[in-house]
Amino acid sequence: MYIRQISVFVENKGGELAQITDFLYKHNVNLRALSIADTAEFGILRIIVENPEETLSLLKNEGFTCTITDMIAVQMKDEPGSMAKIIRALADNNIFVEYAYAFPTEQKGHAILIFRVDNNAAAEYVLASTSFELKGSEILNS
Repeated sequence: MYIRQISVFVENKGGELAQITDFLYKHNVNLRALSIADTAEFGILRIIVENPEETLSLLKNEGFTCTITDMIAVQMKDEPGSMAKIIRALADNNIFVEYAYAFPTEQKGHAILIFRVDNNAAAEYVLASTSFELKGSEILNS
């Protein structure tokens, strides 16, 4: 069970992020979660949206450089140590986490951790077998 993430490459210069977010707003795209990482020359805007394939098509047609990636999403308690337990389960099974970000849910006391790993199938197996609750696109409709 995966969730689709769009990564948009953004030049590291004034107004670029505003251009992308204005475009998404103009097309009524609701950003459910996001992460921004940067280097000296460019940034990567990673977004979770309700209609990832449609949004990807809109962005590409406008000339933005972007990709779509299958991500793992896990529901966790919104308390200290929750993320550590998930990451430890993966590390103990030699699964490397490339990056992660989280957001709170409508359900009080819970959050969603979204992450990219070097082996989605292995991560899904490990997490499901250790009683972590994997989530898919249903989290976007809450």
